[in-house]
Amino acid sequence: MKKLLLAIAIVFSAGSLLAQSKVAHVNSQTLLDSLPSRQVAIQKLQEFEKNGITELQEMEADLNDALAKYERDRPNMSPVIIKIEEEKLMKKQQALQEREQSLNAEMQAYSNELNQPILDMVQKAVKVVSERKKLNYVIDESVTLYFAGGTDITQEVLTELLKMDAQ
Repeated sequence: MKKLLLAIAIVFSAGSLLAQSKVAHVNSQTLLDSLPSRQVAIQKLQEFEKNGITELQEMEADLNDALAKYERDRPNMSPVIIKIEEEKLMKKQQALQEREQSLNAEMQAYSNELNQPILDMVQKAVKVVSERKKLNYVIDESVTLYFAGGTDITQEVLTELLKMDAQ
């Protein structure tokens, strides 16, 4: 009997604790899409990617030209020259692959460099609004499978975020 009363008391006290918690939600994608600094970051990243693609295309064109020349001249080459030319072609192919991998890593690092200050600013704006509204939890709608209830603070956070971004 005592265990049953204790269990009931725990359930009611847990329910009252949950009732005291204030939960809100925010759509982080809406926030990010509305920031001018995010648009600038996206443009910089696209420009970086475009330059990298151009560089890779130039390297690939050089490789294709060398391959075409090799295939055209191969019947007139000695076995030693054939081996030397094939090694050159393999080195060009390897350099192209290594540069592609390097560019992917550089792209990721540059993306992180551009986006981290923006994400920090979003976090700070959410914190400011949460403290102002005395919220215990703020959930991101864009990664939540289901939510019903809570307060949508997206617009308030966006207002705060745009103030911060203007500075």
